[in-house]
Amino acid sequence: MISTTRYDDYDVLARIYNEDWASGIFQETLPVLEKLLLPDLTKGAHILDLCCGTGHLAQQLLKHGYKITGIDGSEQMLHYARENAPEAKLILGDARFFDLPATFDVVVSTTGSLNYVMKLEELEDVFNNVYKALTNNGIFLCHFFSEEEYSSNWNGKVAGDVKDDYAWSTKNIYNSESKLGQIYLTVFSLVEQTWQRLDKVISESCYTKEEIISALETAGFCEISIYDACCDLEILQTPGSTYFICYKRLYI
Repeated sequence: MISTTRYDDYDVLARIYNEDWASGIFQETLPVLEKLLLPDLTKGAHILDLCCGTGHLAQQLLKHGYKITGIDGSEQMLHYARENAPEAKLILGDARFFDLPATFDVVVSTTGSLNYVMKLEELEDVFNNVYKALTNNGIFLCHFFSEEEYSSNWNGKVAGDVKDDYAWSTKNIYNSESKLGQIYLTVFSLVEQTWQRLDKVISESCYTKEEIISALETAGFCEISIYDACCDLEILQTPGSTYFICYKRLYI
């Protein structure tokens, strides 16, 4: 059964993402876009940042002179996005359910956001929604973590930080049989001089390249190219961070 509930698991991660993760993540993301996408765009192109998170990428794209709309299912993520990218139009919405007119020259979804779409049928819905939102000859660039990434970096890796009013820790586990990655998160927050604890498990789904390509083709995309940020783009040191770029072509 496909869920109809808006995905908001990242609410609890919003502060962590904004303060601790975003700067490191975008050391990869922007260089990839500068190699694969931005040289082909005209100034003022309208870009939809799907699963825009805390707005760090949106702000960088605004600085490049593009018009930006962002969508995310997490209200807390958008709270930070409004601070980080105040000139972007931001929409609270789920990638699986959004319905926007064909007004976008480009749609991007980065930082492995679509790995949080847990079912292949739901991923197909995402791609259908993206296709409808693009103008003719529009470009779709999306990023997924492959099994190489999960197998090498989700083997019990632990991270965390402690601040005056806040502390967090994560442990990442990947199950190669179920193709399921899970983030075990613990957060301590100081609220009215009392420490409160929150525990949450956030899941990701590992898709094969063949599954992603098939879903893109089913939605109508063509000219699909695949790039590994390590092996093909020489941006990362380890393989498994995979970018797909494709097009909406309507021949009349």
